Amino acid sequence: MGSTIISYNVNGIRAAIRKGLLEWLKAAQPDILCLQEIKAEASQIPFEAFDALGYNCQWFSAKKKGYSGVAILSKTKPLSAESGVNIPYIDEEGRILVHYYTEFTLINAYFPSGSNPDRQTVKMRFLEDFEKEIPRWEQKGKPLIMLGDFNICHRAIDIHDPIRNANTPGFLHEEREWISELINRGYVDAFRVFHPDEPHQYSWWSYRAGARKNNKGWRIDYAIVSESLRGKLTRCVLLNQTKHSDHCPVLLELEI
Repeated sequence: MGSTIISYNVNGIRAAIRKGLLEWLKAAQPDILCLQEIKAEASQIPFEAFDALGYNCQWFSAKKKGYSGVAILSKTKPLSAESGVNIPYIDEEGRILVHYYTEFTLINAYFPSGSNPDRQTVKMRFLEDFEKEIPRWEQKGKPLIMLGDFNICHRAIDIHDPIRNANTPGFLHEEREWISELINRGYVDAFRVFHPDEPHQYSWWSYRAGARKNNKGWRIDYAIVSESLRGKLTRCVLLNQTKHSDHCPVLLELEI
């Protein structure tokens, strides 16, 4: 059986819908859609529209209005689900949703951006706390699929100007090492399985100075999967022609 999973930072679900998100979803028809940065409360989300397309919807909004938040839309209901990780500073910002399926455990995450020194401190703390949660998810005995906006470029080929951005949050040595260590503990960057050294492949572009038109971007959105799933991966691509956001979706296909 094949499974198609898409991860997409929509930078505001309401704005993305105005730009045609529902029509795109009707055409794309993934089995699971993981959304980040929904920036909406449940009362502001058109659940009936997603229901009409055949999706079960789970939303985890931030306490702060118009900020952060994640969601999972799935055609098959999970065996169980968790909203958050019982860590207040993470859960108050609506950053992690977990779905447990028969074949795998799915983690949808929106990592902090480190947009200023205080937030960078929060980001580094988040990386530590996220890493501590992984053994608990692994204990369920299923392979993990970790999707979302990690707000980190792992390698120099993942960013348009690695030299000038060497000291920029999102490309700091300690952040990049965190991803390397995650991979070394038995995980795979699914995109790089199929595109091991391909440069100029990005998932986020600034709205400034024609960055997307000129493809001056960053690859900060990932599908990180358990090594045991490597042989079941059939495709992982960046849907960079999909334009409801300053990000593009990451599409992952597996034979489960």
